[in-house]
Amino acid sequence: MATRRPARRTARRKTPPPKPAIDRPVKLGNPRMGWGSDVVAEVVRRLNLKYIALVPGASYRGFHDSIVNYLGNDNPQMLVCLHEEHAVSIADGYARVTETPMAVALHSNVGLMHGTMPIFNAWCGRAPIVIFGATGPVDADKRRPWIDWVHTAKDQASMIRHYTKWDDQPASPQAAVESVLRAKQIASTRPYGPVYVCLDADLQEAPLEEEVTIPDVERYLPPAPPPAPGDAVKETIKRIKAAKFPVFLMGRMSRNIDDWKRRVRLAEALGVPVMTDTHNAAAFPTEHALHKATPAFRPQPDSAALLKKADLIVAFDWLDLAGTLRMVFHASQTEEPVRAGVIHCAMERTLHNGWSMDYQALPAVDLPILADPDTFVAQLLDGLGAQAKRTARETPALARIKHWTTSAIAKEAIKQDGPLESVDLARSLSEFARANKACLARTPLGWPGHVCRFDHPLSYLGNDAGGAVGTGPGHTVGAALALRDSDRMAIGVLGDGDYLMGVSALWTASHLSLPTLIVVANNRSYFNDEAHQERVAVERRRPKENRWIGQKIDKPGINLGAMARAQGFDTETPAATAGELAAALERAAKVVRAGGRYLIDARVLPGYPDNTPRGRARKS
Repeated sequence: MATRRPARRTARRKTPPPKPAIDRPVKLGNPRMGWGSDVVAEVVRRLNLKYIALVPGASYRGFHDSIVNYLGNDNPQMLVCLHEEHAVSIADGYARVTETPMAVALHSNVGLMHGTMPIFNAWCGRAPIVIFGATGPVDADKRRPWIDWVHTAKDQASMIRHYTKWDDQPASPQAAVESVLRAKQIASTRPYGPVYVCLDADLQEAPLEEEVTIPDVERYLPPAPPPAPGDAVKETIKRIKAAKFPVFLMGRMSRNIDDWKRRVRLAEALGVPVMTDTHNAAAFPTEHALHKATPAFRPQPDSAALLKKADLIVAFDWLDLAGTLRMVFHASQTEEPVRAGVIHCAMERTLHNGWSMDYQALPAVDLPILADPDTFVAQLLDGLGAQAKRTARETPALARIKHWTTSAIAKEAIKQDGPLESVDLARSLSEFARANKACLARTPLGWPGHVCRFDHPLSYLGNDAGGAVGTGPGHTVGAALALRDSDRMAIGVLGDGDYLMGVSALWTASHLSLPTLIVVANNRSYFNDEAHQERVAVERRRPKENRWIGQKIDKPGINLGAMARAQGFDTETPAATAGELAAALERAAKVVRAGGRYLIDARVLPGYPDNTPRGRARKS
């Protein structure tokens, strides 16, 4: 039942640009392990973390020296950043593509304070990151006057303990070996998440007084994702076959192409319609015949209709299952649970704590399965046996449901002339991304679901998981780093507020010669909050005309292109119509395919697309 699309010309780089040898040290000779920080660096290399994003700081100067003069700044290679938030966001973007951690170094308590917001963001996005921090000497007698004292804190990791998987502060070089091994293991165990290792400055800078043993790191690998119990697999298959109208909700799934194909095969074998959303990365081909409903940030009328028709809902790590059902059925899951049977496979509860509410509302579930969702998909296929090789016929009820791509709004053409609306920006970028085999590393708020044509697990990497601002540039740079040796183009579509807060992250992309395209949806406002202020004013019977005050990013207008040029990006005059945007994208494609970096300032009208034809700006 897979849909067939006409062949299209796909523009791509014939060969990826060579990985530049940058920031290579000289006169290294034959360095030998002689200092505490050398031990940490050696373990990092053996674990193959590859990169370490950082803003330099004296608290980890010993570790810094070890990476440069002991390891030769190679595996890990330093990625110099201009702000600690960018360092963490780049690692987050890298993990979104690879599902493997890279390292980050943060300077003492003050660097950690800068990094807290994107660390929380990575936590909410379940991104594996190994973060190294540092503290002034724990031994007070060894602290330099003033500076070492203000950069020393007891239990430094307490600032982020509520939104990291694990933290440690080893007290000896040998203890540091175990600490780094455990950090990588925990970060890389599903569900993923950031971890933090704080290095005492004295431990780093002290000469080794005895031999340190580093074991074979292959013996400390993370475990395989846990499978579902056999009885749960059999029961799930039994319930799906007994259901009149089951529905699959594909949520936080892997970037692995084989896992992607298994999801498609499972849906086809059972003839079950699939829903996805744009909170998370692409999990299922959106134009597949069984992806009946519009993929969107919140349930749309067609997805709500599917769920109301369902007598069985099978959720594969669906983000905020209870919230989704509440929006559809207008009832709390703990007050009036949905009548349909619910099976939910997720490992989320292993991370829940009493501080962060990112676990969302509590869903009513008939068959909870504590397992990795893609492992569960593979088990279901195995349990189907010969049926897994066949494609089920559509039931009459399913056949009567039109595919979301047949709707008037999904088929609507781009309006080439007149002021650029956000819906036409989204349509233009969607077409460009498909034609250029691109990866949408980020999209802004209000991205319409009816433009989402995703046919690969790297078509789209999901939204900002923690609701932060300023992380989009770093996420895009991290994705571009991960995609450097592929033929897939990294594109970040950012709001202007997100761009302005994180713009200096682009310098790191230029320094590393990463092919990158940034498109800024520039409405010259913190528009999401304009909508909130209008809503409050209307509720209080106050003038909504004042919603813009304290929100506009104008007078003077900011030259976004000049800011990009300062970071080493090519750019051009702002695009104010869809036609101008299309021409700008073609010029940008040539630069990026050649290994360059490009920014487009797209001047969009304030407003979010609605769900009716001709995507009118939604004012609140």
